[in-house]
Amino acid sequence: MKSLLFVGVAVAFSLGLSVQASALGMRTDTLNVSGNCGMCKKRIESPFKDRTGVESAKWDKKTKKFVVTYDDAVIKREEIQDLVVKQGYDTDGKIAADDVYNALPNCCKYRSGGEH
Repeated sequence: MKSLLFVGVAVAFSLGLSVQASALGMRTDTLNVSGNCGMCKKRIESPFKDRTGVESAKWDKKTKKFVVTYDDAVIKREEIQDLVVKQGYDTDGKIAADDVYNALPNCCKYRSGGEH
């Protein structure tokens, strides 16, 4: 009987967290973000470590996909893109400034033809 009660409480707790996340405006978006290597990954993800409103932020170097889960009431998709671009990486519809891109280590330069 105690194990059944425990399972019931665990399920109710899980459902409560899901409802709370939805109520807070949590959403997950996937952005295309250019980059090449592990150093790129670190730079792309770094602005989101301990960032208020961001639950998770992961970039995959093979797929060039950046998956971010965030509270839309705290931070907007455009702000997320701006933070990535400030690191020197192009996203869907946003291009990093040439001086920021050119300051990346050579292994991180992803634009064909050298400088943009």
